[in-house]
Amino acid sequence: MDLIRVPQFNRRQFLQISGLSSLSFLLGGCGGPLFEDIVGKVSEPLNQRVETLLFQPQKLVPEFPPEAIEPNALIINSFRGNPVIDQKAFRLIIDGEVNHSLNLSMADIQQLPLTSMVVRHVCVEGWAAIVQWGGVRLQELVALAQPKREVKYVYFQSADGYYGSWDLPSALHPQTLMAYRKNGEPLSVENGAPLRLASPVKLGYKQSKWVTRITLVSQLGRVKGYWEDQGYEWFAGL
Repeated sequence: MDLIRVPQFNRRQFLQISGLSSLSFLLGGCGGPLFEDIVGKVSEPLNQRVETLLFQPQKLVPEFPPEAIEPNALIINSFRGNPVIDQKAFRLIIDGEVNHSLNLSMADIQQLPLTSMVVRHVCVEGWAAIVQWGGVRLQELVALAQPKREVKYVYFQSADGYYGSWDLPSALHPQTLMAYRKNGEPLSVENGAPLRLASPVKLGYKQSKWVTRITLVSQLGRVKGYWEDQGYEWFAGL
């Protein structure tokens, strides 16, 4: 009897076949939401469940050698322009369902181990750039706050009014950074200084710039993220 060979799909191929990974492109890149009332609200719970099952929280994304860095390829997208932030007065608040709320200066953050990675930044608009990010692993900051057992999600608020939310496993991925360096230099204001999210496991619109507050919660509220609330894919994994 002949054996039927079952095709093996990797995570990206599965999402492409299922149509989940292309949802954000159907919604029009970084422009206005298309069919948000139908597509976004109906498919989001399925998208979240499927991508969460496929995500491997501790599997590292392959990195690139320093010579692969594309210094001019990272396009700067602004939400409401660049906020004015006094880096000396800057504080990162970490709160929510935690045992120890934190109020950290940049000096506090820079005392933690510096992690550097050369990875591909992928934008929902269809372009990508190989960038070297440097900063502190988000998992180290979360550990300092000691989240309660029920925590499943992380909210991010930015100085320009931008906001977003992640699943906790993606936030705790070893390559998810709160970055303050880019390509071996201090992060510029245009790229999110003093502190921004940087990770190869999420699309670019999930990587908030100018982050001022991180809130850990057990449940997602009605508000999930600036673009997500307009119909974009919530998980937005790569």
